[in-house]
Amino acid sequence: MSGDIGQAYLAEALRVFRQYKELGEKAMAQLEPAGLFQTLDEESNSIAVIVRHMGGNMRSRWTEFLTSDGEKPDRNRDGEFELRTSTTPADVRRWWDDGWRCVFVAVEPLQSEDLLRTVTIRGEPHSVLQAIDRQIAHYAYHVGQIVQLARHLAGERWKSLSIPKRR
Repeated sequence: MSGDIGQAYLAEALRVFRQYKELGEKAMAQLEPAGLFQTLDEESNSIAVIVRHMGGNMRSRWTEFLTSDGEKPDRNRDGEFELRTSTTPADVRRWWDDGWRCVFVAVEPLQSEDLLRTVTIRGEPHSVLQAIDRQIAHYAYHVGQIVQLARHLAGERWKSLSIPKRR
């Protein structure tokens, strides 16, 4: 891939990752700590569960990104959707920060020539470019869930994270 285009893509990918990280943080900041653990119903995930899942995914996908399968054998994906009663807001923040740290440690040093290298995720080959796009879409999906749930839980206290309606 052309160096200029590849470097532009990597810079944009990092910008988008940072944008979604900030969006999630701004949404969660509008909640009381207990709000991180609230659900809409028995079948819904809380923000804490979504963050735990994202952190597990990020650790698995981005640790040894170029050299090992993105689904690590020690990952307990199903366990990411269960919280201990002792889980604290600090745990949630740690999962969030540790997960994003994995993303940035893996992506920041990439060079244009890495984009067409092959990595595996769950045994399936992907170009690095495809793997990055896959994860951007996955994180956007979950950050959208976090924002929607935070907006609902904050109610009238909610401060828009974009352009407010009719204002």
